Amino acid sequence: MSRTSAGSPASSETPLHGGMAALRYEEWMRIADEEYHRLLGLLGQLEAAEWAAPTDCEGWDVRAMVSHLAGGAQAVTSLRELLRQQRGSAAFLPGADTIDRVNAFQVSERDGWRPSELLEELAEVAPRAVRARTRMPRALRAARLPFGPPLGTKPLGYLVGRILTRDVWLHRVDLCRATGRDLVLTGDHDARLVDDVVAEWARLHGQPVALTLTGPAGGHWEQGSSGERLEFDAVEFCRILSGRAEGQGLLATRVNF
Repeated sequence: MSRTSAGSPASSETPLHGGMAALRYEEWMRIADEEYHRLLGLLGQLEAAEWAAPTDCEGWDVRAMVSHLAGGAQAVTSLRELLRQQRGSAAFLPGADTIDRVNAFQVSERDGWRPSELLEELAEVAPRAVRARTRMPRALRAARLPFGPPLGTKPLGYLVGRILTRDVWLHRVDLCRATGRDLVLTGDHDARLVDDVVAEWARLHGQPVALTLTGPAGGHWEQGSSGERLEFDAVEFCRILSGRAEGQGLLATRVNF
C-alpha cells in the first residue's frame, strides 16, 4: 500500500494512520455485551416522565426507542424470530426501507407496554442476543445477504457484529441527549467503536484527510497527504455520519449505524 501524491484522491488501499487494530468478531461481541450493560444502567435511572421525552429519531420518544432496542435484541436470538419480524413488518411503512419497516414493527408490537415491562424484556433478552450472535457459525456470518438500503448487500456478520452494536451505542447517545443524563464514555470501549467508524468512513470516501476527534472516545487519524484537516467531538462526528446532524464535504459520507 502506498500514499497518494498531494492533492490527489486517496486510493481505497491507502492506509489510515493512527487507528487501532481492526476489531475481530469476538471483540465486537465483548463490546456488545458491555454496551447493553451500560444501556440498562442508564435506563434503570430514568424517571417516569423521561420515558416520554422526544429523541433525535423522528417520531420516537424514549419509550419507542427502547421498544426498538428490545425488539432488535429479540430479532437475533434465533433465525425464526428474525424471519418472523421481517414477515410481520411487510405491512408497515409502505415504500420504506426494510430496516425502517422492521423498526416500526418492533415498536408497534410493544405499544402500550409500561417502562418496567420494556426494561424487564431488555434485561432478559440482551444476554441471550449476545450469546446467539457469538455462537453464529463463521460460514453463516460470511454469507452475503441483500438487506436493502441503506445497508445494501453485506455479510451477515457485518449486521450482527458491527451494525447491531453501533445501533445500541448510538441509541444510548440519543437517550442521554433526550433525558439530559450523562453519557458514559471510556477509551477502552467507546474509543474502539469510534475508531472502527472512522476506518469505514475513510474507506468509503477515499480522500486524503487529517481527522482529530476530541473527548474520551477520540483520537487522531490521517489518510493520504495534504488532505483536509477536520476536528470534531467524537460523539458529534458519529451523529453527523449517521445523519442525525448535517455534514458537508467529507462529512456528507454516511456510515451505517
